[in-house]
Amino acid sequence: MTAIQISNVKKRYQSLQALRGISLSIEEGEFFGLLGPNGAGKTTLISIIAGLNRADSGTVSVHGHDVVNDYRAARIKLGVVPQELVFDPFFTVRETLRMQSGYFGLKNNDKWIDEVMDNLDLTNKANANMRSLSGGMKRRVLVAQALVHKPPVIVLDEPTAGVDVELRQTLWKFIGRLNREGHTIVLTTHYLEEAQALCNRIAMLKGGEVVALDSTAALIKRISGSQLVVRLEQGALPEGLKPLVTHPAELLAGGQYTLRVTEYNEVETILAALRQSGAVIEDMQLQQADLEDVFIQIMEGVK
Repeated sequence: MTAIQISNVKKRYQSLQALRGISLSIEEGEFFGLLGPNGAGKTTLISIIAGLNRADSGTVSVHGHDVVNDYRAARIKLGVVPQELVFDPFFTVRETLRMQSGYFGLKNNDKWIDEVMDNLDLTNKANANMRSLSGGMKRRVLVAQALVHKPPVIVLDEPTAGVDVELRQTLWKFIGRLNREGHTIVLTTHYLEEAQALCNRIAMLKGGEVVALDSTAALIKRISGSQLVVRLEQGALPEGLKPLVTHPAELLAGGQYTLRVTEYNEVETILAALRQSGAVIEDMQLQQADLEDVFIQIMEGVK
């Protein structure tokens, strides 16, 4: 079954075309990444999926339920963790989660609430007032609210932005378990190492359009072989090596360059060219390409 179906969705805010005909299919049980720079349209798209905003044209469905025409059924299937820390300061953590359960018509949900709080390390804060919590604890409660009705589809919009390592590890352990149990996870994040480690498939957005969509492994293979990172103490990169630079911005900044290497014997050729040009190497490393390299290359290559 398709968990989320997005078909030719467009959205404009006055003079800004936020979404330019987005089409995506996210399958049930996927761990799907939605990546892009600020202003790419990720949060707008999530708001439309969640029913917080309406598309100008196109359709979105969650587990076959249209988010506009069948919104009640679509909402029940979906749990969303927003970027913003939104909370009611007059209730405790447990009261907040019980109220959230009530929104979905769930009674006697304390057993699952206790399990969610335990997995997010919130048990000792169950009776604490929301306004007394730290920012990291409030974000844990947002995650718990999104999970309280056991939705089959979970959307995480920058869930670890500005939080400590402990929360990141706790969150991903629990979310990973839910994914293994069959829940569909959709993640937006600027931590690309998280996306590479967690997501089976990734869509990259820029300017309201999908500019890349493939499995994580296939995207990384776009940069074949390895990369030689060279930092020069003096001298400049020879003209003959400039086509090998994977990040064009490095040519403007100077000093350090990331060069594409398809075979190891090419390293000696590069070093010989640097020596012949009079450049002095301060440091160098041979690395495998990762998702961040792919992301930068795709974003710099799309106008």
